[in-house]
Amino acid sequence: MTVATQSAKELSLEELCINSIRFLAVDAVEKAKSGHPGLPMGAAPMAFVLWDRFMKFNPKNPKWFNRDRFVLSAGHGSMLLYALLYLTGYDSVTIEDIKLFRQWESKTPGHPENFMTPGVEVTTGPLGQGIANGVGLAIAEAHLAAKFNKPDTKIVDHYTYVILGDGCNMEGISGEACSFAGHLGLGKLIALYDDNHISIDGSTDVAFTEDVSKRFEAYGWHVLHVQDGNTDLEAIAKAIEEAKSVTDKPSMIKVTTTIGYGSPNKQNTAGIHGAALGGDEIALTRKNLGWEYEPFDIPQDALNHTRKAVERGAGYETEWNKTFADYKAKYPQEAAEFERYISSKLPDGWDKVLPTYTPEDKGLPTRKHSETCLNKLAAVLPELIGGSADLTHSNLTEIKGKGDFQKGEYQNPNIHFGVREHAMGAICNGIALHTSGLIPYVLLLDLLRLYACCHPLIRPFSSWFDLGDDSRFHWTR
Repeated sequence: MTVATQSAKELSLEELCINSIRFLAVDAVEKAKSGHPGLPMGAAPMAFVLWDRFMKFNPKNPKWFNRDRFVLSAGHGSMLLYALLYLTGYDSVTIEDIKLFRQWESKTPGHPENFMTPGVEVTTGPLGQGIANGVGLAIAEAHLAAKFNKPDTKIVDHYTYVILGDGCNMEGISGEACSFAGHLGLGKLIALYDDNHISIDGSTDVAFTEDVSKRFEAYGWHVLHVQDGNTDLEAIAKAIEEAKSVTDKPSMIKVTTTIGYGSPNKQNTAGIHGAALGGDEIALTRKNLGWEYEPFDIPQDALNHTRKAVERGAGYETEWNKTFADYKAKYPQEAAEFERYISSKLPDGWDKVLPTYTPEDKGLPTRKHSETCLNKLAAVLPELIGGSADLTHSNLTEIKGKGDFQKGEYQNPNIHFGVREHAMGAICNGIALHTSGLIPYVLLLDLLRLYACCHPLIRPFSSWFDLGDDSRFHWTR
């Protein structure tokens, strides 16, 4: 594929912005002599359209509750996300941070890490994990919306967007998670599939020839295809609009792109997937795309446009604050509980419901003690949500008296994950990272695991149980 040479004067404002994303990735990888420039170069148009026209977020308050969540499941293309964060005005990623890409203790590691860089929702890198986390984010949104929204006031109303690649779709965990998302009908989950047909081994044809669109249709997703993801911005926008209009199932938009778009000799090859372009090829790419700027220089017109996200974001948050104030006046009890959730505060005296034991007590299987503790805690911690992988009645993970989390019944806490253990763990990580007030739990086989990785509220539980080979419950505190 050839790309017509353009001069900077001929570039539209949108092309300036898209090429800003591309060349921040190119220059950062070149300076680090390590990284993955191919995906950011190819996925820049879809990412720009999504962030510029659709996503609700506040760069100056990355943790604003009602923001849309964005997950770069293909985490090796991390410079795509860092470029977006910088261009839209996040304080967490400066141009100096981008120059330190992949350097020790920088805010721009080789794969996005949520605990390192504000604006990164979940840590991604292992392919398929991000889309599975995204399913968890969408479950959390649906659950909180069902619990707290009222017919006249919505305080939980946002989308989860994911960019995933061929590698994500090859990994089994993505199949588990996306099958489950289709079953649940998570209409506010929208995945953009960067269909570039290239992996490290070369063309994906060497190992991956299935029809991904038909697979997602079979999962119960709404499926769309943008045939020219390199330049057809309106087709990308139209597809996202259509995806948002479908409320009873998740959407997958296959966006066919050219990996390393703009590089005359390396685009559409494995050589640009995970290696710096090199000085000569960068010069040719700059000429090819009409980019007359020095490394890390961004044209002011592009920066002026992308930084409009700061004002938009402040407006989104101000509008939501007014909505919440109205909600609080009408529904003070629910508002107080919602504020407790999102502030990560446990109710006073929550631990007093837990049973105590002595060495004289009769030993019972760990899972039986797990059931007892779970149901005692659920009575005072309504933020508990979870289950086990098709082992509810064996692992005793049901919160009694509460319903099942199913399509149209998202307010209920008992999740039946089916036989999807790997996705179950990743989904619960996503639930925990959506809102720190939600506490997901899962049980694997006979071992008690109140499982909420990265979740600060679970830490008080961690020292209560000895999970050795002995199947008895041991008080260790």
